[in-house]
Amino acid sequence: MKIQLLLGCAACALITHAADSLIVHSGWIDLNKNGKQDVYENAGQTVEARVADLLGQMTLEEKLGQLQQSHREADAVKKFGNQLHQGAISSFLDGSDLIETPVQRNQLQHLAVEESRLGIPLIFGHDSIHGFRTIFPIPLALASAWEPELFERTQTISARETAAVGIDWTFAPMVDLARDPRWGRIAEGFGEDPWLGSLYAAACVRGFQGTNPAAADRVMACMKHYVGYGATEGGRDYNSTKISDFTLRNFYLPQFKAGVDAGVGTFMSAFNCLNGIPASGNHHTLTEILRDEWKFPGYVVSDWESVGELIKHGIAANTNEAARLGLTAGVDMEMVSTSYHDTVKQQVEQGIISQAVVDEAVRRILRVKFRKGLFDRPYVDETLFKTAQLKPDAVTLAREVAAKSCVLLKNENAALPLSKQIQKLALIGPFAEDAGSLLGCWAGRGRAEDSISLATGLRAKLSNGKGLTVRRGCDAYDSTNLFQKEIQQAVKAASVAEAVILALGEPANWSGESSSRAELGLPGRQMELFEAVVATGKPVIVLLINGRPLALPRLQEKAAAILEAWDPGVQGGNGVADIVFGDVEPAGRLTVSFPRSVGQVPTYYNHLNTGRPGLGAYTGQYVDSVKDPLYPFGFGLAYTTFAYGNVELSATSAKADETFAARTKIKNTGTRAGEAVVQLYIRDVAASAGARPVRELKGFQKVKLNPGESRTVEFIISEKELGYFDAQGHWLVEPGKFQVWIAADSATGSPVDFELVK
Repeated sequence: MKIQLLLGCAACALITHAADSLIVHSGWIDLNKNGKQDVYENAGQTVEARVADLLGQMTLEEKLGQLQQSHREADAVKKFGNQLHQGAISSFLDGSDLIETPVQRNQLQHLAVEESRLGIPLIFGHDSIHGFRTIFPIPLALASAWEPELFERTQTISARETAAVGIDWTFAPMVDLARDPRWGRIAEGFGEDPWLGSLYAAACVRGFQGTNPAAADRVMACMKHYVGYGATEGGRDYNSTKISDFTLRNFYLPQFKAGVDAGVGTFMSAFNCLNGIPASGNHHTLTEILRDEWKFPGYVVSDWESVGELIKHGIAANTNEAARLGLTAGVDMEMVSTSYHDTVKQQVEQGIISQAVVDEAVRRILRVKFRKGLFDRPYVDETLFKTAQLKPDAVTLAREVAAKSCVLLKNENAALPLSKQIQKLALIGPFAEDAGSLLGCWAGRGRAEDSISLATGLRAKLSNGKGLTVRRGCDAYDSTNLFQKEIQQAVKAASVAEAVILALGEPANWSGESSSRAELGLPGRQMELFEAVVATGKPVIVLLINGRPLALPRLQEKAAAILEAWDPGVQGGNGVADIVFGDVEPAGRLTVSFPRSVGQVPTYYNHLNTGRPGLGAYTGQYVDSVKDPLYPFGFGLAYTTFAYGNVELSATSAKADETFAARTKIKNTGTRAGEAVVQLYIRDVAASAGARPVRELKGFQKVKLNPGESRTVEFIISEKELGYFDAQGHWLVEPGKFQVWIAADSATGSPVDFELVK
């Protein structure tokens, strides 16, 4: 007789009877008919022993159940109750407001744990990209702070809030390298550099998972989207990508490998077709690289219905083929679509799909569930969420990172910072009072009422709080003639103000998934508003609120100052105000290049040289524009200025197993204290396996200096900074000439030569 007795579980109070044992999960006692626990029920056993024991007891139907992730909605308990009783669902993806509380989560978990034959718990997933309730700046913004530890700190808060509502697993970080600002999902990543992005990827994994992902305030992380999604043709979401193996190894894979090295639990396969093979059916990337080379032990979940979409991609004729291709390629869990559930059992029985393939996929999934502690603590406290959201430490951090994410792009005649004693300040633009837009895309469970608007943040700084006049001027994207009167009112307010701030940009839902753009200017009538306000003759300070690089050469020409504030999150108004009034010194630097026009796209710093570099005719220039970006990677100003000395090397040659130092002197030549982001770039002048970029970031240091203060900054260079991958994934460090820069950004400084000898 099997008896399941619940002791002190808040989820439910149920006793069910069966024949052979007494079982208690998370406060449950698991005893078989001999008075002993099964190995998989014993928390004292190793994860691998528990996985092997459980796998050996599972039927094929139960195994296939572990490969299915379903979408959770309000009727989930009723809709999926029978499947959960049969062990036919492994996971739920959350997309509804139900995740405000963990009640339904515990109800569903109860059905899986107490009413199925083996009691295998569910794992619940959700997209907590840059916060759950406390929304931090979008990842592209936070990347601009050049502080990997900020990602770890913010994702630790995100994990705490996410876990409190019963979510075990977040579909983040998104580590796709992106060079095309037309692609809306550039907002979710770290920019165009794989070295810096790898630091951020590892930091996110540490923030989400901590040292013990089974802890109640941690969640499993998921590296996405594997792989090459950011190179989508035309910047159109879901579109195909073409990336050589050489480029894939050196640019698109390193951030994913950094996540593996940091111990990430899961991966997500991408929507895109890579070199003719859809990512969710790509055996080379999913098995040969991820499992065979990198020894990744966790599981891969498909993106939304991407296994079923193998048919639309044109490599599968029907659902049977889609399931076989996805599963044998290395996609372990199918999100939402049901091709595994519908067809794999028959294909295994017919010998078309090996039982070993199914077993290995299930083994990976169970391994993560054990590692997350779900077998030992399947339920969550249903009251904790009430006190876990928007805690003071989270709000304080949100303000700190909002300020640190800002990048000062222009500051003519020290237009910024403003004095708090200013008596008449005009704040104009569609984002002046729109607090909700500051949350950006993928804003979790962030709420507009929690968000601090720019108007609120700026007003709080003024000694005369009534000295702030706010005018919308126009809508964020509407280009009709409805706003002529509002533009006139804005011009009137600007005319009598001592200083004018224009809050311009793009709506939050214009970036993120399915939000590609063909143009990169300001939408609607915002440029008309800008020109009208500039015509007053008042110096205009532009605050940019956006989720991608924009092409705004006219603003660079006419504005007195430009502050890139991105989508700064729940404390955006306060964080931006801290910069505007000088309480925080701007230290952000771009991690993605800003084009002058959409015709330059893609433009990125770490490109290859052509056979005809330089200026002049027959050198790859445009006939109607310069080819250089408006703002290059690494660029950003401070409220002071810095002078960089010549680069000196401790040796002009060395062997591959030796190290050498590169150093220079940095001086604060301005009148305010400030922070320089000192950047190390290296070029391999001649590489046998493929040409290397004109520069590659290989180090940076943030250096705070008082007015007149100087400091020597030193970088130690070893073979890890000098090597690269060939197309087969072999690491090469080759003798030859290298160039080394220590500079303020990717477009300045002079190199020194170095020789690597045999």
